[in-house]
Amino acid sequence: MMLSTPQSLPQSSPGVCSSALQSKLDEESRSQGDEDTSGSLVKNALDKKVAELVQFMLLRYQTKELITKADMLNIVIQEYEEQFPVIFRKAHDFTELVFGIVVTELDPNTHTYISYNMLDHSYQGMLTENQAAPKTSLLIFVLGMIFMKGNCVPEDKMWEVLNALEVYAEREHFIYGDPRELITNDWVQKRYLVYQQVPNSDPKSYEFRWGPRAHAEIREGKLLEFLAKLKGIILNSFPAWCKDALKNIGDPRL
Repeated sequence: MMLSTPQSLPQSSPGVCSSALQSKLDEESRSQGDEDTSGSLVKNALDKKVAELVQFMLLRYQTKELITKADMLNIVIQEYEEQFPVIFRKAHDFTELVFGIVVTELDPNTHTYISYNMLDHSYQGMLTENQAAPKTSLLIFVLGMIFMKGNCVPEDKMWEVLNALEVYAEREHFIYGDPRELITNDWVQKRYLVYQQVPNSDPKSYEFRWGPRAHAEIREGKLLEFLAKLKGIILNSFPAWCKDALKNIGDPRL
């Protein structure tokens, strides 16, 4: 199989952490000003490499191409080659959590990797109707957030967390399309979510709850496994601004 090199990727290639995430990293770096230490500058640079590697993994999943360690090292570049194991782990965890796509080693001798949909066997019901795996992963994430908050999450809190993952209500997403339409309309119509006005709220505010189809198709044990992995990934892999928002959905039971 012919593999294109990272340098040949088009500038418009989709990526979960493309220009918006790069701007966030640059903004975080500048805001630290003179208080920046060499350690924090290195961390910001490594986070950028994580973002680039996530983008590359997603592209290879979409094109159904294998991934080689050499390909990934071309993205990381020689300057950060010693940090490659950390960069790879963070990119791997982010891709799995947010998009439900696992990157695993296919051949340890050639350091060749394959990507696949982690949700195939766990959430078969949700993968009917030709729903893409990445969208299903986002749905599981949203339902998990609601579950951890006692089966009810205010809309503003929901978007606060999703914004940390570069998913915005007012911005088209390269995989999810129109996130607001997907969450407040499509999944509501399919009865995975209930989207309702908070009683007696003035000005009007809204909240999310599990819908009857979510109750029917999701096993609590599987969801708890997902949430435990979510907590570990948040603590170990996410950049600082993600942690600030995502830590609010933690559950002391996990």
